[in-house]
Amino acid sequence: MSPGKPTYDAIVIGAGINGAATAFELAKRGLKVALVERRNVGEGPSGRSSAIVRTHYSNRLTARLALFGLRVFQDFATYVGGDCGFRNAGFVVLVDARDQDGLQANMAMQRSVGIRTELLSPPDLAEMVPGLVTTDLVAAAYEPESGYADPYLTVQAYVQAARREGVQLFQNVAVTGIRLAGGKVVGVDSSASPLTAPIVINAAGPWAAPLAQTAGVELPINPCRVQVAFFRRPPGFESPHPVVGDFINATYFRPETGNLTLVGLIDPSEAAAIVDPDGFDEHVDRSFVLDAGNRLVQRYPPMATAESTGGYAALYDITPDWHPIVDEVPAHSGLFHCAGFSGHGFKLGPAVGVMMAELVTRAATPQFANQLFRLSRFAEGDPVRGQYDYSIVG
Repeated sequence: MSPGKPTYDAIVIGAGINGAATAFELAKRGLKVALVERRNVGEGPSGRSSAIVRTHYSNRLTARLALFGLRVFQDFATYVGGDCGFRNAGFVVLVDARDQDGLQANMAMQRSVGIRTELLSPPDLAEMVPGLVTTDLVAAAYEPESGYADPYLTVQAYVQAARREGVQLFQNVAVTGIRLAGGKVVGVDSSASPLTAPIVINAAGPWAAPLAQTAGVELPINPCRVQVAFFRRPPGFESPHPVVGDFINATYFRPETGNLTLVGLIDPSEAAAIVDPDGFDEHVDRSFVLDAGNRLVQRYPPMATAESTGGYAALYDITPDWHPIVDEVPAHSGLFHCAGFSGHGFKLGPAVGVMMAELVTRAATPQFANQLFRLSRFAEGDPVRGQYDYSIVG
């Protein structure tokens, strides 16, 4: 970073999907933006996301955000530029009798906002994915347009698009504090030179809470270690399958390049795995590989002969209700927080960039209002709630 104190209209802390999309959208609206990333772009949690692109949510706002994101991923070269590696694999949510009513209520709401979703019977699903166990299911919601993307390519493309719009990128620069004067933002301190701006967006993910504390703001966000495992599909089952959210076995799995299947958990207990985001074990645990593999085989028995090819651990920034904080706190200070996405950030990222840009520029009629994600909801006892026992799915 060059010496001195450059002046910007806005400083975005964190070049993950939400920070990069916010910088891109702000620059498109004419703001002079600095994007500050503590590492290299793509090395943080966004670049290691499972990158599932689905629209199955329980709240109208999150469903609309996800649908906007899907449309961007489908036409990424036009909207952003570059390649996001989107694959239209389809997405299936599997439920038993406990969640049947919630599934159908969600689907009705999703259709009302324009999402294409279909109810599949167990025989329909068995025909779609030969070998999948369906005897314990009541129904499945199928999204034929959904799928997954390449997280590293996506984040890189967003940052490059932001730079084309005039955003100045600072890599390997850690923001160490947010500066206020008279209750208003004046800039940030960093491991290099200070930066000045009347607006700061804290999109630092697992690092967001301690950064907010430097401005006297408490965010209920914890950095939590999550894991994924990879398995090579056996002979006869090489063809890619849909992305599957299996509520009954509390897993999700999707195809991956190289005839692999990626497996993760839909498990609220992951919120207890609080770690130091600068010093956690990034290798997958053997016990996790065994557990994930066993759960996968319960749903998809042909994978019993699959070869384990390892996995990795990454970070979620988790809030008490597993939904993000998108808000200006303190009010009218110019300090905005965009963090706590709890594993939802990748698919919502394109729309969150728009939401943040509208919030920062005080849009009179925003496309995406942030009320659902206000910080005060926790103190008010009004957390975001979903239709399912697992709030982590939205």
